Amino acid sequence: MTLKSRGNMQYPDRFSDLPPYAFPRLRGLLDAHPPGGAPIFMSIGEPKHPFPEWVGQIFADHVGEFGKYPPNDGMPELLSAIADWANRRYGVTLDPAQQVMALNGTREGLYNACMALCPETKAGKRPVVLIPNPFYQVYAVAALSVGAEPVFVPATAETGYLPDYAALPPEILNRATIAYVCSPSNPQGAVADRAYWDRLLALAETHDFRIFADECYAEIYRGAPPCGALEAAQAVGADPERVAVFHSLSKRSNLPGLRSGFVASGPENITRIRRLRAYSGAPLSLPVQRVSAAVWADEAHVIENRRLYTEKFDLADRIFGDVPGYLSPQAGFFLWLPVDDSEAAALKLWQEAGVRVLPGAYLGRSVNGHNPGAGHIRTALVAPKPETERGLTLLRNCLYE
Repeated sequence: MTLKSRGNMQYPDRFSDLPPYAFPRLRGLLDAHPPGGAPIFMSIGEPKHPFPEWVGQIFADHVGEFGKYPPNDGMPELLSAIADWANRRYGVTLDPAQQVMALNGTREGLYNACMALCPETKAGKRPVVLIPNPFYQVYAVAALSVGAEPVFVPATAETGYLPDYAALPPEILNRATIAYVCSPSNPQGAVADRAYWDRLLALAETHDFRIFADECYAEIYRGAPPCGALEAAQAVGADPERVAVFHSLSKRSNLPGLRSGFVASGPENITRIRRLRAYSGAPLSLPVQRVSAAVWADEAHVIENRRLYTEKFDLADRIFGDVPGYLSPQAGFFLWLPVDDSEAAALKLWQEAGVRVLPGAYLGRSVNGHNPGAGHIRTALVAPKPETERGLTLLRNCLYE
């Protein structure tokens, strides 16, 4: 057999302008330089608080179920637990059999829902997917995967750190098929209130697009719990197919390795997402589904988790409260700290203090020569309080003194 040269093989162009993912970029920026002290890692949003101690026992009790194929959409007990939680948390009524589907974390759902629900054209033109800027990177790759035009909309101090989609020209809005919204927002920690959701729902109705609400940080907040997209949609009587929401146990319950979340929407949307996932998705194992059902049913550990983050929010306010431009986050577990140049600041902080943070430019996209993340660094408050305090103090002394 003669092997053919691969020199003429073709690859898709639709992903050719994707920058390297944020964390490989960060390693490329920092790893060639020794840290200026004992390393403190504040770049990745990986929760470090304890998860419920009974999780291990549930796994042990059901370990034999790793020998069975699990239901692709989620076992009935899990779907019911999710629907019950949504009712307690938001006052919404969901049919677990028709309006909820289990996910391997929210990233899978945020991608596959776009694949399942974005039409090939709208009014005979290329569809548009609206994306906040800065943004969670899966939004952009989902848009490119379906051949849509990603339109990046600033989420800055001027817009309350949430995208003002109503400011877009009608030509864009009339081609819009999906609008991603992250609330509480990553990286800024801003919360979409009821008025924001009402305006967006009206805009989506006028221009006939769907809202994809990424709400994975919704249970880490200060003060009143954030309003949810389904909650707002039900209150105004919106079409259930107008909104899809995505939630996860990663942040709420400190279980990022469980890879367990869900999507909830109208019956037709869920039917189409399930149909695609039957071909391309990987279901959660039965032991993971058992654990997930129990975790969604428990609030005690969530309340304690929120208390621990509130202590660190207060700590950050004390350390950075007099820094010009400091934003005290409403929710989530990141600080979005102002700097002149995000890459230069991250490198300086690593070389001089050993603190590792993420340049905001890696979370944004340049539009008309401006990247709205370039003037910030993202700092994760996930470590225990003493380590967080040490890292924030070093950061303050390095960058703001």
